Amino acid sequence: MELLSEAFVYLCAAVIAVPLANRLGLGSVLGYLIAGVVIGPVIGLVGSETTEVQHFAEFGVVMMLFLVGLELQPAMLWNMRKQLIGLGGLQVAGTTAVFGLIGLALGLAWQTALALGMILALSSTAIVLQTLNEKGWLRTTGGQSSFSVLLTQDIAVIPMLAVLPLLALGSYHGGGQHGDQAHGGGHGGEALAALPGWAQAVIILAVIAGIIIAGRHLLRPVFRFIAEARLREIFTATALLLVIGIALLMDFVGLSPALGTFLAGVVLSDSDYRHELESDIEPFKGLLLGLFFLTVGAGIDFDLLFGAPLLIAGLAVGVVLVKFLCLFALAVVFKLQGADRWLFALGLAQAGEFAFVLFGIAGGTGVIPPDLLQTMTLVVALSMLLTPALFILYEKAIAPRVVIQTERAPDVIDKKGRVVVAGMGRFGQVVSRLLLTAGYDVVILDHDPQTIENLGRIGIKTFYGDATRPDLLHTAGLEEADLFIAALDDRDKQLMVVEHVAKTYPKVQILARARDRHHVYELERAGALLAERETFESGLAVGRRALIALGEHPFRARTRTRAFRKHDINMLENLRDNYNDGGVDKSYIDAMRAQSATLFELMRAEHAGAGEGRDERGWNPPPKGDATL
Repeated sequence: MELLSEAFVYLCAAVIAVPLANRLGLGSVLGYLIAGVVIGPVIGLVGSETTEVQHFAEFGVVMMLFLVGLELQPAMLWNMRKQLIGLGGLQVAGTTAVFGLIGLALGLAWQTALALGMILALSSTAIVLQTLNEKGWLRTTGGQSSFSVLLTQDIAVIPMLAVLPLLALGSYHGGGQHGDQAHGGGHGGEALAALPGWAQAVIILAVIAGIIIAGRHLLRPVFRFIAEARLREIFTATALLLVIGIALLMDFVGLSPALGTFLAGVVLSDSDYRHELESDIEPFKGLLLGLFFLTVGAGIDFDLLFGAPLLIAGLAVGVVLVKFLCLFALAVVFKLQGADRWLFALGLAQAGEFAFVLFGIAGGTGVIPPDLLQTMTLVVALSMLLTPALFILYEKAIAPRVVIQTERAPDVIDKKGRVVVAGMGRFGQVVSRLLLTAGYDVVILDHDPQTIENLGRIGIKTFYGDATRPDLLHTAGLEEADLFIAALDDRDKQLMVVEHVAKTYPKVQILARARDRHHVYELERAGALLAERETFESGLAVGRRALIALGEHPFRARTRTRAFRKHDINMLENLRDNYNDGGVDKSYIDAMRAQSATLFELMRAEHAGAGEGRDERGWNPPPKGDATL
């Protein structure tokens, strides 16, 4: 019962704190840390068992490295080699050197200084990637550069796990076997200790070679055999057996289990069962890592923090500042511009979650003394807590000013046309190509330099500029144009530009790209002559092909698709009066249900009479099985 009560406390803290932290924009890792602080030092629900739980939870790191390996297909790594080795490699090596020199200047032993340098060079993959995704910054140059560095850091953890025990000073072996279960820092290699060094090296190399060969040639048939049983729980058990077995094998020869599972993940990254392995291991990894961060928070020494608050806070700010300066210098060297430079430097300026794992190994092997270890654990946690504030600083204060100062000036539009197209995404490109090949003069605007460059290579002249700016639209010749095609990706900007053109150039007809039915209504009310749902026709085409693939005659598939299209367009008209700008109400939902019921009746009737009228418009249906339309 004691085990169940402890599990209940940890799970309850996670369930309450993590969703709240996500809503506040703090991220799940900080949510776990805060929850651990509350149940540990603040209210004391957990205590002495925290270290033992942490040893068990560290196996989540082994699983994380296995999943990282599964994501790193050799071909992808090769394609990214310049960014990984260049930007990422310089970041890890340069930041390690800077922190190492600072440690030496403060009087630390070179082993301790080097260990701290390696650990502090890492950033928080969990916090940064989550924030970049949530804010939509991952596809920017700064976001992509940050991703490359984070990926390099994740890979760099592997050699760090191997190097840290080699730096052991031998002056401290307290703190139990912190990190043993996850990383082989305590008992690993005892079975080989009696053998000569050359024999140990041969066995270690044989084990690594065995993992690679088995992953390539033996594990795939095994997974195929297990998959044929069609029992999901057995496949999950096999995945766990693989990870645990490799971890034990690596621990037996005295190497890091995380190194072995990472290697196995890379070997299996191009396997047919990669996605199944990911989905089976992910829940266990997530729970164990969450438990690990909970125990880190619960183990924070608040007496130490309150005993020297200025020192701890100063060290945390110092770590962030040093990393920011190193990252900013790299951004300048690699020619990141404007807002991307600041996003890259501020986003990666914190220490990362792997620091807690590496601190465990460094403390257990004596590389970092216990007093310094406790202090630096607090420093890392505080630097992570500062991360949301750094992103807010970038978003609210820095990005708007930097973008205005460094944004490329709009191109000089030196041509006029009967049509102006705003936006050259997938939708805008199809429309523009049709009009251009039909012989019409078209003025095309877009705000993505890469898109403009790519289109220029195939002979489509596109002008750079923000189509929501009234002066640019005027320069594009809307006063003399007959037609304006609004094809912007951003839903709100699309609505804004349609409204502006409708009011300012009432003689110009507006055709607009819409996301969905509600967007159609909004664009029409803003002044669009026609708003077309961007995926409607392509969805119908795939639906027709799906009916044929399911065995229906091509003619029947065609007529049923036409009936569906006709009804959906009628439904678009019929629901227009029930739609309110603020959203949908009961009358809209009732009308939608009635229309859906009518559609089901129509399609059933169409199915019953599918054999009639096959010679519509003189079209004779092809022989059954011919999918040509």
